[in-house]
Amino acid sequence: MMGRIICLMGKSSSGKDTIYKHLMADAELKLRPIVPYTTRPIRAGEQDGVEYYFTDEAGFRRLNIEGRIIEQRSYRTIHGLWRYFTVADDKIDLEAADHCLIGTLDVYLSLQHHYGPERVLPVLVELDDGERLTRALAREQSQQHPRYEEMCRRFLADSQDFSEKRIAQAGITRRFRNENLNCCLEEIHEYIVEHRQ
Repeated sequence: MMGRIICLMGKSSSGKDTIYKHLMADAELKLRPIVPYTTRPIRAGEQDGVEYYFTDEAGFRRLNIEGRIIEQRSYRTIHGLWRYFTVADDKIDLEAADHCLIGTLDVYLSLQHHYGPERVLPVLVELDDGERLTRALAREQSQQHPRYEEMCRRFLADSQDFSEKRIAQAGITRRFRNENLNCCLEEIHEYIVEHRQ
């Protein structure tokens, strides 16, 4: 079996984290995680090494000098520069298993460039904008120090990051609506299994 990277994508608050957790727990798929790195502050309920490896600007620069960064995105937020990046390490072994990570269209394209298009499978999750905004607001309200301005910035940036033009340019034709979690998970499961044939 040729291992693939399942690149789970979607706008903020579309349910990617929940879908990711279910996919990682799927006994038939046996996916291995690719945990990205970030320089943003850790949120309530997050654990280092689970959602992200949390580091700082110095840590980013060190990994970059070592040539281990596959791709990186930088966002100038009202709280300063936040980086998100994927690191090539010994945890990624495509000869042994399929892997999964949450990313953006840019992450997907960078992974294709690094590993080859045949080794990266896109899973684009979609949800109604009104529902996404409701979920995003509820998540921020649960934080000890809500970042409402950043929530709004991210919500607006998603319109550009996941524009129809960019999705088409990336060659993504299959999408998964997350209106019903169980149905969405079943469709994604079948899609991944189909591409193992």
